[in-house]
Amino acid sequence: MEKESVYEKPTEVCVNKCSEKLFAVEDALYVIGGKWKLKIIIVLQEVGNIRFNELQRNIGAISARVLSNELKDLEMNGFVKRVVYAERNPVVVEYVSTDYSKTLKNTIIALSDWGREHKLNIRKDKF
Repeated sequence: MEKESVYEKPTEVCVNKCSEKLFAVEDALYVIGGKWKLKIIIVLQEVGNIRFNELQRNIGAISARVLSNELKDLEMNGFVKRVVYAERNPVVVEYVSTDYSKTLKNTIIALSDWGREHKLNIRKDKF
């Protein structure tokens, strides 16, 4: 007699209780997930207006191509604004966090606090 896996079919309780949270988290991770997006948002919120190369230096270990793609995604989703100063010679481009990105402030604080509190448990060399 084969034992049925508890993971094969979601229970009615899980579907009703979990679905809303799972979909909401999935949506959030779609726009701010990944290795770099929250780091970019944090630097922009802490520093303010910043040029591309300075942003790249502040984040560290991110290629220009990846940073450019991440900034485009964040701009498309309303978290970052690209400001062009065409009147300057040469033209200057800066990036700034939007009011919408500031809605992540409490989330970033909570993640930062959690990471600090559990740093020893989540060390990379533990796995």
